[in-house]
Amino acid sequence: MNTRALKTIKALAMSGVLALAACGGGGSSNTAPGPSANAEGLWSGSTSTSRSVTAIVLDNGSYWFLYSVPRVNAVVAGFIQGTGNAALDGSFSSTDGVDFNLEGRGINNATLAASFVARQSFNGSVSYASANPPFTFTSSYNADYDQTPSLSAIAGSYAGIASVAGGTEATTITISPQGVIAGTGLTASACQFVGTAVPRTKGNLYDLSMVVSGGGACASGTSAVSGIAYFDTGSKRLYLAALNKSRSSGLSFVGIKP
Repeated sequence: MNTRALKTIKALAMSGVLALAACGGGGSSNTAPGPSANAEGLWSGSTSTSRSVTAIVLDNGSYWFLYSVPRVNAVVAGFIQGTGNAALDGSFSSTDGVDFNLEGRGINNATLAASFVARQSFNGSVSYASANPPFTFTSSYNADYDQTPSLSAIAGSYAGIASVAGGTEATTITISPQGVIAGTGLTASACQFVGTAVPRTKGNLYDLSMVVSGGGACASGTSAVSGIAYFDTGSKRLYLAALNKSRSSGLSFVGIKP
């Protein structure tokens, strides 16, 4: 083999070594994955005020934070809706939250500050510009979020409690296999609910569009609301939360399918 050929072989070998070095070597890398700036998911937990929490953080950063009556997990006492910013340091912050409270406190601006570990934990605090007392919460990732939403899964009739700004009513809501929603309160001059549920492309959730009208607790007038729906397959419990465009009126519902 002549000298020129040897030089060519050495040059090719050296370029191969450099290429491997640039790619981190020829073997597997033990480098740990970087942190995720994504708090997306379904989170289940409790507050420092003895309430249960079902928190939903969507892939676009918007969130719905449903909280129960103290020590009564099946009854929603209100929900907070807003948009948060997640950072690589595991922090999640929101200053545009609106708390739609159903215990007589009305609608109040809220600030949410939390820390999260993606798909593990979501813990933080909620404070108010008003005199409402702040509280803290802890929650863990609910793997139900990873399931595929299906209209056939939520189709059926649900008996539960619907809450609007004017009060609460025992209500029956029916969802068709096509996602059409119809509901009626059980009082003499009852609320009426019509709308649709559409499976989301990410997460085991449904986009919700509804019109609220009728008498009773809904006597203040017709209102178009939009929001989110979640069906807990284990308990067969359906959660609905929605607000109008100005976030000055809303609806929540929790019902069980037989």
